[in-house]
Formats: sequence, C-alpha cells, structure tokens
Amino acid sequence: MKARLDFVGLYESYAADVYRFAYWLSGETAEAEDITSETFVRAWARRDDSRTETLKAYLFVIARNVYLEQLRRDRRRVPLEDVHPDPGPGPDRHVEARQELGRVRDLLLGLSETDRAAFLLRVRHGLPYEETARVLGISVVAAKVKVHRVRRMLLRDRMKREVF
Repeated sequence: MKARLDFVGLYESYAADVYRFAYWLSGETAEAEDITSETFVRAWARRDDSRTETLKAYLFVIARNVYLEQLRRDRRRVPLEDVHPDPGPGPDRHVEARQELGRVRDLLLGLSETDRAAFLLRVRHGLPYEETARVLGISVVAAKVKVHRVRRMLLRDRMKREVF
C-alpha cells in the first residue's frame, strides 16, 4: 500500500468496488457482504504487505482469495440428510406459546401489585414462602394464600379456554 489511510477512509474509498467484485464472483448478496468485510479486515491487518501496484488491486486480490477459500471450504461440506426431524416445537407452537404468555402477562397485570409480586417471587424466582413474605412485609400464610389464588385464577382461565 503506497498511501496511508485510516480504516474508515480505506473502507469508504473502496468498499463499493470490492463488494461489486465479490458479488460478481459469488453471485450472492450475503456472500459478497461477507467477502467484502473479510477483505477489509485482512487488508487492515496486513496493511504493510502490499505486493501490487495499486491499493484497489491489492483489495481485489484479497477478495478473490477469500472467495476461493470459501469455495474450498464449501466443497468439503456434505449436505445432511433430514433423517431425524427436529423434535422441538414448530413455528405454530411458538406462536401459541407467545400468545399464552401474553394472556398470562395481561392477567397478572390485572392483579394487585402485592399479589403479582408474591406470585412472581415464589414461582418465577423460586423464593421460599418465608423469603417472599419477608420481601413483601406480609405473613407466610398471606404469601401462601396470594400465590395459591393467582395459580387458581390462571388455571381457571386456561381451563376455560381449553373447553371451547
């Protein structure tokens, strides 16, 4: 590299050209973006090792090498057979779970702050009833009653929705 540039100047001056070159090599937008970013990282890391006449040519050499490395890596990859389908829930189940979570949140927000806090401290954060009562400044029995009532209310709501 003949002229000294800071990284931002280097990138702003040549990124569009390197991207277009990488795009025409790879034919894919995402791959061209990866090649472009890797090119500038490598050029900056080895900015004193330029062996070409121009900075632009140096960047194109790096971009081409990055592309060729990716080709070699991709050749070694073997597509996986879909013999074992994903046992996890599908997208429809994720949507249902998100809706359920929204309903529970709305129900909890409709409760008094003390009832909601008692339930969250006990169920979500796993505090024993004694700790929950101490945090809220209520008796242990009151903490148990509050948590029980919220659980019962959530269960009733769920059962009502499952019947219909």
